[in-house]
Amino acid sequence: MSAHKDRYETAVARYFEAWNATTPQALAEAVADGWTADARYTDPLADVRGHDAVTALIAAAHERFPGFTFRPAGAVDGHHDIARFAWELVAPADGSAPVAGFDVITLDGDGRIRSVHGFLDRVPAGA
Repeated sequence: MSAHKDRYETAVARYFEAWNATTPQALAEAVADGWTADARYTDPLADVRGHDAVTALIAAAHERFPGFTFRPAGAVDGHHDIARFAWELVAPADGSAPVAGFDVITLDGDGRIRSVHGFLDRVPAGA
């Protein structure tokens, strides 16, 4: 059981590595390492496919929320090739988390992210 749990936690750690990358090169490398070439990311605000599009989506979030970081909000749960987890977007100034959500990811046989289905639970007005 723990080998499977480690697989899900590793995939989610790769997810956060991409979302928290601080340079364009680190972001591109994190997406290339952790996601399949045809990975799909979909949430209420976006529906993109492929490394370039996923990278651009994450870069746009960084522009909209400069200096913010993503952090897990609870444990990772998974079975088969599916994992779910909650997250928060944390403000650098005061540690508040004005944005929060819940994602479900699917993995390929190597544990790379094949798809993300995102849900936004808390979004500030005008964001």
